[in-house]
Amino acid sequence: MGNRLSKIVTRTGDDGTTGLGDGSRVRKDDARIAAIGDVDELNSQIGVLLCETLPDDVRAALTAIQHDLFDLGGELCMPGHTIVTDAHLARLDGWLVEYNAGLPPLKEFILPGGSRAAALAHVCRTVCRRAERVVVALGAASVEQGAPLADTPRRYVNRLSDLLFVLSRVLNRADGGDDVYWRNDRGASAG
Repeated sequence: MGNRLSKIVTRTGDDGTTGLGDGSRVRKDDARIAAIGDVDELNSQIGVLLCETLPDDVRAALTAIQHDLFDLGGELCMPGHTIVTDAHLARLDGWLVEYNAGLPPLKEFILPGGSRAAALAHVCRTVCRRAERVVVALGAASVEQGAPLADTPRRYVNRLSDLLFVLSRVLNRADGGDDVYWRNDRGASAG
């Protein structure tokens, strides 16, 4: 476990750098810090989603995911350290199978929306996709720097975004509704 903050105002970042878990310092616009920030934002958005009324099993899954994301942030913060494993991926895969089983097949694209909880799950999904893009960029940069990032962080956020999409559909149904379908036959709007 890295250093824990005993005070929040340290002033050590006033020069535009921040500390990593291994004690090194990098610029705050470094690819690693961008990835950590996007994963942190995703975790915060899931926290907002958890403020909604949710089915108990979905709440438990999202809470476990928040812990995983904290672990993922820790892994990103400590170059060369691995925390997220294939067991984390297997759990996401299990939830994907479980929640997909109760959903009708998609025949159209769906729009983000429906219930408030489903819409928030879509926001989480889009933040997760951004985090994935940044983790992919970090992975490429880390190879060039001779300290490759493990592939499990990239795989985790990819599968998590899929799960968040599925959960948005589950949450619309839990609220008594359905998905909001994109319609390609809606015609040009007046204007």
